[in-house]
Amino acid sequence: MSLRHRISIATLAFALAFSGTISMASAQQESAPSNTTQIVDKVKTFFAAAGTDDLAKFDSVVTPDFYIYDAGARFNGDSIMALIKTAHATGIHYEWNVTQPDVHVSGDTAWIAYVNEGSVTNASGTQHMKWLESAFLRKEAGSWRIAFLHSTRVPPPQQPNQPK
Repeated sequence: MSLRHRISIATLAFALAFSGTISMASAQQESAPSNTTQIVDKVKTFFAAAGTDDLAKFDSVVTPDFYIYDAGARFNGDSIMALIKTAHATGIHYEWNVTQPDVHVSGDTAWIAYVNEGSVTNASGTQHMKWLESAFLRKEAGSWRIAFLHSTRVPPPQQPNQPK
């Protein structure tokens, strides 16, 4: 085999290998918005299920070992849903909205940080609230599921002292 023929084969092999790398990188970039949308939608579905006491829908978006840190305590899926259902029975209504999502994906795991802007309504009225939240998700059988969620309530703005 001549040197010229060897160089041609090496060049062709390099070009094929390089084009495969570009193709894979391109495919990963194309899937990134899809993953981001799916992850944000899972968190929105989590809140929709909690807001309507829909345990089946809730269970469809969380992992079996799911837990949440909220209000200074740790809850599993059943215990947080029971707490919310009890609140609903006493006339408390929650509104949750995922805003400013920041999603990071690495293979079959992802995390999201966002501001949850919503409100809590009871017999005395509606109080607008914000929570800083983050969640860890795993892709299981091709679907993103929430394994962990952490919520920290943003304190209400301080009101200036009113003169008497």
